[in-house]
Amino acid sequence: MAAQKGLWDAIVIGAGIQGCFTAYHLAKHSKRVLLLEQFFLPHSRGSSHGQSRIIRKAYPEDFYTRMMDECYQTWAQLEHEAGTQLRRHTELLLLGMKENPELKTMQATLSRQGIDHECLSSVDLKQRFPNIEFTRGEVGLLDKTGGVLYADKALRALQLVICQLGGTVCDGEKVVDIIPGLPVTVKTTSKNYQANSLVITAGPWTNRVLHPLGIELPLQTLRINVCYWREKVSGSYSVSQAFPCILCLDLAPHHIYGLPASEYPGLMKICYHHGDSVDPEERDCPTTSDNQDVQILCRFVRDHLPGLQHKPDIMERCMYTNTPDEHFILDCHPEYDNIVIGAGFSGHGFKLAPVVGKILYELSMKLPPSYDLAPFRMNRFSTLSKAHS
Repeated sequence: MAAQKGLWDAIVIGAGIQGCFTAYHLAKHSKRVLLLEQFFLPHSRGSSHGQSRIIRKAYPEDFYTRMMDECYQTWAQLEHEAGTQLRRHTELLLLGMKENPELKTMQATLSRQGIDHECLSSVDLKQRFPNIEFTRGEVGLLDKTGGVLYADKALRALQLVICQLGGTVCDGEKVVDIIPGLPVTVKTTSKNYQANSLVITAGPWTNRVLHPLGIELPLQTLRINVCYWREKVSGSYSVSQAFPCILCLDLAPHHIYGLPASEYPGLMKICYHHGDSVDPEERDCPTTSDNQDVQILCRFVRDHLPGLQHKPDIMERCMYTNTPDEHFILDCHPEYDNIVIGAGFSGHGFKLAPVVGKILYELSMKLPPSYDLAPFRMNRFSTLSKAHS
């Protein structure tokens, strides 16, 4: 869709899930919003593509669990507006040793917040999940709100609804410069735009976009191998057989997570929640340590999911953009309060995007935030630095 001329209420840079929900909330409130994306849509170059993500309320931090209440409501609202299913309820099974502090903290958070859950002993696990091998006396925590989000469908639905609400989406326009001020000017490879406020949700490209604005955030971009494993017996780990999403907390240095077979028939998605540092422009270049992550997953599948083949059938890639503490950055530029930054979603931001987008909308319109933003302010990092000119 071609952009209208004149002054925009807000420009959003980056049409991943965070940028789309920001533009969605702006358009909902009758704001003239322009959503800019450097690649042609749809694309698989960033962090929001792919067919599935886990949705859950189980978090060690109360603030995320509280946010998820509203997220579930907004996901349901978007489903209604778009007329398409964007979620599948499966429950989420968290696995760890009985003394695992993270597991204990999540259970305490769910209890405090009144979230439907169940604690499972080693005996319970073996009875309820005979197609999982439990080799070390693991216990389980079942988040009964858990399930799967259909990521690509959600992005398409949001982009459609944004346009229906009067917003404008321009893809294939890379931002090349930002000139702060009132209004702020955004220069792309095609045009120049002006707006009263600017929201930057550029994922792995955040620091490149911020460079003209004189700051650099402590962000690390990781390349993640997204692996799919074939069932030996079709349907044994599928959503149709009520197999849950799983999250294993202490079987490796980082979490291992899995989603039941759905997007690729007969293939279960199992991934390692970590990867190698990567330049986002060189995501597809091979690295020597790619194999290490996959070997960890191969051992996990061999030892714990005997109904799957021991090597992945399909391997795709996506990127995480991590902050040092793995909490988001939701804040205004320290010098220009009409420039808002959403970054560092650290591989767990997709499910929370409805509330993140609402917060970024509120910041851009100088409205009182709906949530305490103390955990998300950028000044918590002593490593915040000035970008080199």
